[in-house]
Amino acid sequence: MSRRVRRKGAQSKDKGKANLHSYSEICHVSSSSEKVEVDWTSLPDDTVVQLFSCLNYRDRASLSSTCRTWRALGSSPCLWNSLDLRAHKCDAATAASLAPRCAKLQKLRFRGAESANAIMHLQARGLREISGDFCREITDATLSVMAAKHEALESIQLGPDFCDRISSDAIKAVALCCPMLKRLRLSGVRDIDADAINALARHCRQLAEIGFVDCVSVDELALGNVVSVRFLSVAGIRNIKWSSASQVWNKLPNLTGLDVSRTDVSPSALSRLLSSSQNLKVLCALNCPLIEEEGNYTACNHKGKLLLTLFNDIFKGVASLFADITNTERTLFSDWRNLKNGDKSLNEIMPWLEWILSHALLRIAETNPQGLDSFWLRQGAALLLRLIQSSQEDVQERAATALANFVVIDDENATVDCGRAEAVMQDGGIRLLLDLARSCREGLQSEAAKAIANLSVNAKVAKAVAEEGGINILADLARSRNRLVAEEAAGGLWNLSVGEEHKGAIAEAGGVKALVDLIFKWPSGGDGVLERAAGALANLAADDKCSMEVALAGGVHALVMLARSCKFEGVQEQAARALANLAAHGDSNSNNAAVGQEAGALEALVQLTCSHHEGVRQEAAGALWNLSFDDRNREAIAAAGGVEALVSLAQTCSNASQGLQERAAGALWGLSVSEANSIAIGREGGVAPLIALARSDAEDVHETAAGALWNLAFNPGNALRIVEEGGVPALVNLCSSSASKMARFMAALALAYMFDGRMDEVALIGSSSEGSSKSVSLDGARRMALKNIETFVRTFSDQQTFYAAAASSAPASLAQVAEAARIQEAGHLRCRFLLCLVLRLEGLLLCFGILPLSLKHVLLLLFSSLPSQVADMQCTMRAYCRRPVQLGSFVLLLHQQQLPLKRKSLQRLYFEILNTTMWRLPFEA
Repeated sequence: MSRRVRRKGAQSKDKGKANLHSYSEICHVSSSSEKVEVDWTSLPDDTVVQLFSCLNYRDRASLSSTCRTWRALGSSPCLWNSLDLRAHKCDAATAASLAPRCAKLQKLRFRGAESANAIMHLQARGLREISGDFCREITDATLSVMAAKHEALESIQLGPDFCDRISSDAIKAVALCCPMLKRLRLSGVRDIDADAINALARHCRQLAEIGFVDCVSVDELALGNVVSVRFLSVAGIRNIKWSSASQVWNKLPNLTGLDVSRTDVSPSALSRLLSSSQNLKVLCALNCPLIEEEGNYTACNHKGKLLLTLFNDIFKGVASLFADITNTERTLFSDWRNLKNGDKSLNEIMPWLEWILSHALLRIAETNPQGLDSFWLRQGAALLLRLIQSSQEDVQERAATALANFVVIDDENATVDCGRAEAVMQDGGIRLLLDLARSCREGLQSEAAKAIANLSVNAKVAKAVAEEGGINILADLARSRNRLVAEEAAGGLWNLSVGEEHKGAIAEAGGVKALVDLIFKWPSGGDGVLERAAGALANLAADDKCSMEVALAGGVHALVMLARSCKFEGVQEQAARALANLAAHGDSNSNNAAVGQEAGALEALVQLTCSHHEGVRQEAAGALWNLSFDDRNREAIAAAGGVEALVSLAQTCSNASQGLQERAAGALWGLSVSEANSIAIGREGGVAPLIALARSDAEDVHETAAGALWNLAFNPGNALRIVEEGGVPALVNLCSSSASKMARFMAALALAYMFDGRMDEVALIGSSSEGSSKSVSLDGARRMALKNIETFVRTFSDQQTFYAAAASSAPASLAQVAEAARIQEAGHLRCRFLLCLVLRLEGLLLCFGILPLSLKHVLLLLFSSLPSQVADMQCTMRAYCRRPVQLGSFVLLLHQQQLPLKRKSLQRLYFEILNTTMWRLPFEA
């Protein structure tokens, strides 16, 4: 599964909003299908305002336009006290249209450079707090103008993604324009020099919190001049001179909290800070290599100061800040939030502590350093679950994102740590995340859905998610108008749909329709949402009933559209896989034909076999293989250039993955059912790569390559090509040594087809396009083939055991012989083809003077053990037994009566009789 770590910005809790019910109470996502009639015009004004508060700004503005009353209510100042622009694209025109409502706007969240530039058009001169994420493209000019237009700013936060294009010049502009600034949090700024920091110290006298996180360079001495600072975070900065910093920072008169997580702070500097800083109460040093190597800081309390490291008990340490208010250490965060008259100093420390812990744990989860399993299982997972219950939305989002990341071991192969995932589940994390996903805050919905998606890779967690009603919640979120929310919800459905037990529930929840609609809603919305939607549909399409749901919802057209027009390789791969699974139910529904009849479908799949991405080539070949079961599709694929494309694919996949090799050979196998296609494959050079694939080490490749060569061998010209290209030794090797009984069976039949006498005439004139055949010994090849065919036939059962069982008809004896003869993998094959091929073996051995076993009895026993296609089996066997003259017996009779027939004539007589019957059919994959 593909996962994309989406980093979120921060936003403080809105304290100025009217006293409304909680978001989860008002607008949790309902999974009920019941419809209730509501007279919207009779709702009280406060109820309407509550409903408005649950909407993003675009929906709120749209709903305000329905009538004059709602227009007035929709413009209530309490609704526009804070604004989150992240849900949708916000340009200058959008901002200008919102400006009349934003006169009293105080808090603003945005995403990306375009929204940052549009903020100027809101004309919110009284803006107090700005928080932005996806800030890599924000420049000095944008930040400077933002500060100049909003001189009343008290909080600026950009991150946690890096602000690569912001420098000290913009920070100086902020210091000059925003004298009331109290909080400044910046992530990933390249260089923060002394001039910028000193400007903050001179002009921002109320600056109580500084967060310079993951910056390349910060002047540590200048930070000692910001005497107003109470909380300082320099997490992730590697170039700090700690001997100088510890001497300067311990003199800061108001410093209460210091975060040095993920730095190379030395033990001596840490000791100096703990011993010399008079007012310091909390020092956070998570994931500091030099501290962890020494391992001397396992105690939480040092001279009355709280030290947080990965080695000590963080819950116990934080509990030491309280004056006996908690019953258990694990509930201390919730106990603090429930306090009505708490300590003022503690009420300042705890929000900052939540923020730095969420940020540190997110960064640690993203990098996933070795040796932290004990930390995550002992307290890390529990910490994240407490933080997602924070009253700070940005803390909740980061904690949810960290939960999504810390369980992932291998992102490319969608592997999660079972212990970590189950630790989250056992601590009640699934219910907490689902409650977060039901929130009306779209940022929380997105991050919670992402965490649920990643955790659901674990089968036990997936079961818990389903039992807690998570499938309905994710299906509803997949209908969101917010692309990021819908994308993560689709990812959750993708992972849940891996389990067979969840497919039906997803369909019942309307998930199939929601996923198909996503493709039509955002056909060019980026690879994330489209890949996840197509991947989920691919999993669902593997189920027969769900595949019908996909087709009825318009999934065939949607997936073909992606295969034809989408340029993202991940999307192409999942779309092709989905089409392959839809086409895999040819006998039970009409999806196979429907895919083939969709305009441009076959041409697109043929084109995808030429992709540079191996996964795309593999899934496209698999789709063509399944589609080739349909007669019309088979010819249409060839007409679309499928023969040439698949032969080229087979020629170039000798060093590719087993899956690609299997599907390339399988697609040629399917196409070669048609005699015209079989000839075309041979003419295009398809014999040599199939022989090469027959030499593969993989059993699945053995089967498809042998099946394709089997069908090709029905044509005398192709049979000669197989001999010329060295195919006989390859098939003999398969027949004698492959671990797959099915591969041995098909290799034996391929050899039987090749040497039924028809190739001899072709060999006289040559088969190659140049008019001359390669020099080969047909007699030697024939002897090798017949010898191994006889050996293969005798492996079905011991001769004496077989005849004894056939004579006695004892159930136990017959069952023993049947089990020895049964080909497990042949359960899906059409019985008439098996019968045809066993007859060929029987006749070939007779004609060359080899006494065969009674393969008719073997066939009867084999068919009696197959659970499927009973009606077809019975009809086939009745036809076999009612023939006026048993072909094998007829040939044997001629041989016993010593009629003047040469062996070659006997051979020709047998196969002429055989080829005039209904059994003259190639094998269909």
